[in-house]
Amino acid sequence: MHARPRPRRLHRPLPLLALALGLIAPASVLAASPGHAADTLLSQGRPAASSSNEDATLLPAKAFDGDASTRWASAEGSDPQWLRVDLGRPASITRVRLHWEAAYARAYRIQVSADGSSWRDVHATAAGDGGVDDLAVSGTGRYVRMYGTGRGTPYGYSLYEMQVYGDAGGPGPSPTPTASGPRVPFGGHTVPYASGMLRPGGSQASLDQKVIDYYNRWKAAFVRQNCGNGWYQIISPDADHPYVAEAQGYGMVVTATMAGADPDAKKIFDGLLKYVLDHPSSITPGLLAAEQDTACRSVNGGDSATDGDLDVAYALLMADRQWGSSGTYDYRRLAIRHINAIKAGELNPTTKLLKLGDWSSSGGEHYWISRPSDWMIDHFRAFRKATGDATWDTVRANHQKLIASMQSKYAPGTGLLPDFVVDTDTTARPAPGEVLESANDGDYWWNACRVPWRIGNDAVTSGDAASLAAARKLNSWIKGRTGGDPDRIVAGYRLDGGQLVNYTSPAFSAPFAVAAMTDSGSQAWLDALWNKMLATPISTDSYYAASIQLQVMITVTGNHWVP
Repeated sequence: MHARPRPRRLHRPLPLLALALGLIAPASVLAASPGHAADTLLSQGRPAASSSNEDATLLPAKAFDGDASTRWASAEGSDPQWLRVDLGRPASITRVRLHWEAAYARAYRIQVSADGSSWRDVHATAAGDGGVDDLAVSGTGRYVRMYGTGRGTPYGYSLYEMQVYGDAGGPGPSPTPTASGPRVPFGGHTVPYASGMLRPGGSQASLDQKVIDYYNRWKAAFVRQNCGNGWYQIISPDADHPYVAEAQGYGMVVTATMAGADPDAKKIFDGLLKYVLDHPSSITPGLLAAEQDTACRSVNGGDSATDGDLDVAYALLMADRQWGSSGTYDYRRLAIRHINAIKAGELNPTTKLLKLGDWSSSGGEHYWISRPSDWMIDHFRAFRKATGDATWDTVRANHQKLIASMQSKYAPGTGLLPDFVVDTDTTARPAPGEVLESANDGDYWWNACRVPWRIGNDAVTSGDAASLAAARKLNSWIKGRTGGDPDRIVAGYRLDGGQLVNYTSPAFSAPFAVAAMTDSGSQAWLDALWNKMLATPISTDSYYAASIQLQVMITVTGNHWVP
């Protein structure tokens, strides 16, 4: 088994004025965070009522208990129907989040009231499509209700959760805390995938247990407390420094996902978060410094790496969903702060494509370069829902267009993407040679090997046509290229499919399993990929491959979810 080649990160010295602006500008972004601090969950555990209930078990309180496995449902077959919560005092309402069961509302209103009698609309739609609706609203009231006027199915209306956020304006009745257990426990499968997605053969309980077993081995190999201070770290022996942002992001996403299977998940998550907060980027304080040495001191300029920050922000949104934000850390406020810092420091303002890090500045040789393994479409969807910022719709669309363009122009027979894409301001193309890390920067190499997993995560959770098309193209090629034998997947290809090496790595073979989930004719291929993962031991000197395989296993067993 071969470990990942150690990447080199290049830096362009910043002029003093640019450095000063870099240190000042993020402060303006972070200054907005007090406004988000008021975005507090007000409805959990509060008294609830409804126009009707389907039966004695599907009661209104079930939609406000913080448990995504319980729900309220109305009587079937009649309109209108409503679900109401009493916040206990007048509040400024800023956000309402609806997690629909299959019986969703096609047409509904969100209404507020001072007295529970006279109502005012703060949102209305006649084009509801179910799933999760995360709505930015503006209104004041003690009572908030969902008023359904048009069912999306022949049944009734049903919500797993209705969450009302805002500012109650000081001391007063507050949300009733729920049990300390996670709201989306691993193995609960409460957040469904898009229709038609495959899973490996075998019982669901057996699949979940295989993930837990692998997670426990991964945890023993790479989760550390080496530097005191209440910190946890994910160690990365195969990277160029012992601790890198990418690894901490992986660790936070994984531990938030494994809550319910690991009783220490929240403790580890909070220790990782403390580490992240204590190692800010030297350029954009709301981001994470990319590299630390054996003493956990930031090195190599202390600037950021985009992929780590994307996962940190995403994991914070997961933590808010899992455990709420009223404990030691306000996960939601921190998530929004981190998302806004990504936008300020790691998003090219012209192309709305991701940069390599906050060190890539205008006029620099890396400013028009982007890395396809950072194009995490499901993350962009989550950021849009959390912030209400339509910029993330543009970010998502621009990256999806570029995926399609790169596949069509440069890899029509394979769908492979390169490690790095250059000239994003004009005609984007694969890196012509070494632009950041190696002579293979324009090939499907040790960064791009994550692409089938990253694209596939969005395809299986959203059912988005563009993500499905991109994932299926990759799956069709690799299945044909190997004759359905996962042992023939090698650790590197040219974009035309020619292999670069003769050895293998889980970092290359595992991600194709997520792409395989999207093709109804690939059950045997998916099973073969799954069995290869089960037969591959964890190498303690290769955190990268093990961390990728673990997250792939989470996805293919139906345990990945978008907050």
